[in-house]
Amino acid sequence: MLRTRWSATAASLVLALVSSWTAVFARQPTNREDGSRGFHLPIQRTRRGRWKRDGDIFDTGLGDVLDTTYTVLVGVGGTLVPLIIDTGSADLWTVSDGCHQCSTYDVALYPQRSLSPAGQDVDLLYGDSRTGTHASGPIGTDTVGVAGLSIPDQCFAAIVDTNTSVLETGSSGILGLGFPPISVIWRQLLALDLNGPVPTLTKRDVRPGPGRRTDAFPSFEFLNSTSSSRKRQDGSTPYTSAIDSFSTIGPLFTRLAALNILSRPLVVTALQRDTVSLGGNAGTLSLGAFPYDLTDDALTWVPVRGYRASEGGLPPSPRAPNEVYPLVWEIPVDDVYFDGVKLPRSALSPRSISLSALVDTGNSLIRGPQDIVGHIYALIGDSFDCSIPHNLSFQIGGVQFPVDPRDFAQPAAVRPGTVYPNEVARCSPALAATDPPRAGGFLYSWSLGDPFLKSVLVAFYYGNMTHPSQDPPRVGLLSTVPSDAGTALEKAVASAVYHGGVFPSTSEPAPYATPIEMHTLDDIPPPMTQGPQWAYSSGAARAGASAWATSLTMAVLVGVLGVLYH
Repeated sequence: MLRTRWSATAASLVLALVSSWTAVFARQPTNREDGSRGFHLPIQRTRRGRWKRDGDIFDTGLGDVLDTTYTVLVGVGGTLVPLIIDTGSADLWTVSDGCHQCSTYDVALYPQRSLSPAGQDVDLLYGDSRTGTHASGPIGTDTVGVAGLSIPDQCFAAIVDTNTSVLETGSSGILGLGFPPISVIWRQLLALDLNGPVPTLTKRDVRPGPGRRTDAFPSFEFLNSTSSSRKRQDGSTPYTSAIDSFSTIGPLFTRLAALNILSRPLVVTALQRDTVSLGGNAGTLSLGAFPYDLTDDALTWVPVRGYRASEGGLPPSPRAPNEVYPLVWEIPVDDVYFDGVKLPRSALSPRSISLSALVDTGNSLIRGPQDIVGHIYALIGDSFDCSIPHNLSFQIGGVQFPVDPRDFAQPAAVRPGTVYPNEVARCSPALAATDPPRAGGFLYSWSLGDPFLKSVLVAFYYGNMTHPSQDPPRVGLLSTVPSDAGTALEKAVASAVYHGGVFPSTSEPAPYATPIEMHTLDDIPPPMTQGPQWAYSSGAARAGASAWATSLTMAVLVGVLGVLYH
């Protein structure tokens, strides 16, 4: 695994560049004739995209750790740190030089002396009903920037103690792209500002995501406290409602959108593949506009589920009592199919709860109801031959979005030099069970992690976060699975068998600015309105020897896959 190596001199030079970019970015840019503006950060090192303002072009990019974590360089004060992109959470944290065990890892550490403390410590809990990890440290503020966009007085946690596996991936922390209500930092600071009781940090405050308990649900009880109506000297309250605090103490991307720093409240992800069959999509994170000259009508759009106060959601503002706010990037799902057959609905989910899924870049697997996942395993059988392409598809907005078979198959770990018996590569599905939805908790049945997101370009549209009825949040999807995905899998398996049972995989850190080439729409397959018509050839050529120069054993991949933060 390659890791980012940081030096004080290099970091200072790059931060100087970031600062100069921020000054240039005071002007509003255009990158298409329709006037939309955005910043596109390629994830793939060899295929850089670019973002520009009024003719000024600047390059940056993201890292990819074995297709299980995708990172971006974020400027926190005077330090550049690689943070994991996580649409399943909303908190920003980075390890600091106050974390003694963190110094053994080759990652950038934020200097605590630069933090403007908020007088609060936070304990961010991760885990499911069987395991749990944490990241703890003081909350404070500093200037935070990404892709040349910076914002002062951004709240985050400077971690001094953690037992997550984030550091093992070469990352310094997590950049949550979720909505404010699930931010533990936001809830703590809001309670402090309202002079109410600070929310108790229990399992109810665990971030929703892969395998998370359904009782890991945000609590807003502190808003009902009689002491939360504290008045200032001029007779006003600190916030007329919790909604007013989004633009001041909210998560980074919430503030970027609320303050109109982005031309559109939009983040787009397209994750590339660096395992099993190298290549694939030109991975990109785009801020404020679409990449590849795409337009809205090229995507299938679906609404984000809102949670009413009666369902445990964020209470609305007194000025807008009928508003319903989203908690997570949760979207409706019509049906789920496996190898062309519609799967039954889970018996573990009440019929009164409609079928939905969380879209989560921080999840390295696809997670679903225990009985349905068990049903899929039963259909596959005890021996999962990697070379047999399987089609797991999610019908969303009337369109089927398949998972590329190269991402559905998770190769079994083998030692270098091991030859598969009978020249058959063994795999397991990239599937795991998650706790079922229930009233009073999160209502999604599925968590669509990186195997799904490598197959689909996803646009996360925040809309109007203070008045969502005026511009509702939504998610747009575009399938990127090629029609020959099944044949590509067979070729990859044949090549792995030929090379002693080892699949190729690469890992790249989040890079500094480098020369790049422009992306075009030709870099991704055309939109798919139906499931892929995969070719099932009887034998695949033993090809692709050149890809093995950068190969790592799949034992490393399997070790990182699974429960990312445990």
